[in-house]
Amino acid sequence: MRDALMASGRQILHRMGYYVTRTSFPSLRRRGPTLPEAVAGELTQAIRAGRLGPGDRLPGEQQLASEFGVSRPVVREAISRLQQEGLVEKQQGRGAFVADPARSGVFRISPACFAKRQELAKLLEMRTGLEADAAALAALHRRPADLQAMEAELANLVAADARGRDGAADWVAAENAFYAAIASAAGNEHVRVFLEMMSVQISMHLSSVVVKNAMAVELGGAVLAEHLAVHAAIAAGDAEAARSSARRHFTAAAARLVARADLADI
Repeated sequence: MRDALMASGRQILHRMGYYVTRTSFPSLRRRGPTLPEAVAGELTQAIRAGRLGPGDRLPGEQQLASEFGVSRPVVREAISRLQQEGLVEKQQGRGAFVADPARSGVFRISPACFAKRQELAKLLEMRTGLEADAAALAALHRRPADLQAMEAELANLVAADARGRDGAADWVAAENAFYAAIASAAGNEHVRVFLEMMSVQISMHLSSVVVKNAMAVELGGAVLAEHLAVHAAIAAGDAEAARSSARRHFTAAAARLVARADLADI
């Protein structure tokens, strides 16, 4: 099947005026992808290599199915994957065309990215209660040095926000450091260590998703006000206000993440 698919892939590109060799398709020899993955992968390679340029019309489903030796539903799913990745555009009644990156003003989220977003949302839900409790404890146990550490990170958040999207990574770093300072002020080593462990795991596995999400929905005065409310309650020594403010922020953050549309403005 894989050899036949590679041969038919060469045929379709040949008919469109592109000449490739067997070595142009190494991925099909290294592993056994599903048929939609294989077809989408070969077309993606052709697009990224410039063998298919912006504005080129892809052959119809039936022709692609015949050339690749697969069914039309397989081709349909492959084209759908390319569309989700922003590589092709479908025009009603005309077919699929290679997209022009210069005209694309949005970041298109793939199904894999959606899965990561859902994972991040679950982690935010899990963190909500823990961060709320940590904030309440911090209001009871904070010292002047703890408040200074929080204020330093709030200043970093303001500076990052002023830079807009270019400051998204710094915003995320300052936000993490702000809540790490709160956990440290809670006076409970187990709380601090557990929250630190969660933060490290998110940074290791979901860092790009977190930064892109910050670009899309976390920057701005409204979100900054949520952090300021947490700090104000802790500084005032009001444990319940600190708890509710922290819970309000993480609940809202999860809601903003989930509410993002398929085409994120990032």
